[in-house]
Amino acid sequence: MISVGIDVSKGKSTVCIMKPYGEIVKSPYEVTHTKEDLATLVTFIKSQEEEVWTIMEDTGHYHWPVLLFLYEQGVRVTCVNSLRMKKYCSQSIRRAKTDAIDAVQIANYGITYWFELKPYVPRSDVFQELRTFSRQYYQYTCVETKIRVNFQNLLDQVMPGITAKLADQNGRHKLTEFVYRYWHYQNILKQSKNAFTKNYSNWAKKQGYRLNESIASEIYELAKISIPILPCNDSTKIIVQQLAQTLLVVDETRNDILSNMDELARQLPEYELIRAMPGVGDKTVSLLISEIGDVTRFKNKHSLIAYAGIDAPPYQSGKFDATQRKISKRGNKYLRRIGFEIMLSLLRNKPTDDPVYLYILKKKADGKASKTAMIAGFNKFLRIYYARVMEAYTYIENTKIAA
Repeated sequence: MISVGIDVSKGKSTVCIMKPYGEIVKSPYEVTHTKEDLATLVTFIKSQEEEVWTIMEDTGHYHWPVLLFLYEQGVRVTCVNSLRMKKYCSQSIRRAKTDAIDAVQIANYGITYWFELKPYVPRSDVFQELRTFSRQYYQYTCVETKIRVNFQNLLDQVMPGITAKLADQNGRHKLTEFVYRYWHYQNILKQSKNAFTKNYSNWAKKQGYRLNESIASEIYELAKISIPILPCNDSTKIIVQQLAQTLLVVDETRNDILSNMDELARQLPEYELIRAMPGVGDKTVSLLISEIGDVTRFKNKHSLIAYAGIDAPPYQSGKFDATQRKISKRGNKYLRRIGFEIMLSLLRNKPTDDPVYLYILKKKADGKASKTAMIAGFNKFLRIYYARVMEAYTYIENTKIAA
C-alpha cells in the first residue's frame, strides 16, 4: 500500500511518497510539468511491487497536465475535491503551510481514505469541449457586465438620460450603436430638429430598427435641456466609441460561443429531450447540458441534486431537529444560475400542463417564498432531467446489445 501525494502548483508540483503509519518512501521533492520529469515519476510508480494510489487536489486548471499525463501512462490516479482536502488538512493544530507539508498531507489523505478513493475517469470530448465553452461564456459575461457599468457611467457624462429613450434588448444593440454613431449631445444639436429626425430615421432603417420619429424628437429635446460633463472633442469621441465597440465585440463573442456550443450539444442523444422541456430555450439547453455533463456518472437523482448544490442536508442535535433548512450551495454555481433562468422562463410562459410549473404554484400556495418555490421547482426539474436522460441512454444501450 503506497500513497503518492502530489501538491500541484503552476508549472511544478511537490511529490511525497509514503506507506501506512507515516513511513516515508520518498521525501517531498519537486517535479516540473514536463514529459521528462513526469515520465521519471511514472517509472518509479510502476516499479513498485505494492498497490499504488496517486492523489492530487483539484486546483483549477494547474493539475490537468499532471493528471492527464499520469492517466495516459496507465497510472491509477484520483483527483480530490479541494474543499474536502482543505477540511482534512485543517485538522492540524499548528496549521503550518508549505508545499512539502501539503504533499505529505495529501499522501496521508490517500492512506486514510484508501478504500474510498475513486479512479479518475475522463469526460468524453464533447462534454469536455462544452464545459470549456461554458466557462468561457461566463467569463465574457462577467467582462460584459463590467463594461456595461462603465458604459452607463460614461453615458451619464456625454448623453445623460439617453437610456430612458433607447435600450439594448433581445440581442439588439440599438442604444450602443446609436451612441457609437452620435457619441455626444452636441453632435445632435449641430443639426436642426427636422434634419436630425430624418438622419435618425435613415440610420434606424439601415440598421433594421423600427422607425419612430417621435423618439427622435424626444432625443433632440432631451439633448437641448441636458448638461453633458465631458467636452465634445476628439478625446471624448475616442473614449466613447472604443467602449461602445468593445461592448459590441464582447457580445458578438458570447453569441459565437453559444452557437458553437449548440452545434456540439446537438451531437448528444439528450439534446432534443432537454430542448423539449418547458422553460428550456435555444440558449439554456446547451449551457444546461455543458454544466451537468455526462448524467450516467451520477449514482442517482439525489447525486445530481447535490452536484447542483440545492440539497438541504439534515441538521439534528439532541432533541432539536431542524425543519426549515437552507440549500447547501456546495455545488456548481453555474448550474444553479441556469436553473434560476429556466424557472423564471416557466413563470413567464406559464405552461399549465408542466409538472414543474404546477409544483412551483403548489409551493407558493403553501406559503413558500417565491425564490424558495423556484428552487423547489428546479429540484423537481433535475429529477425529471435525470430520469429522461437515463432512460434515453438505457434505450440506446439495450438497442446496441440487441443488435
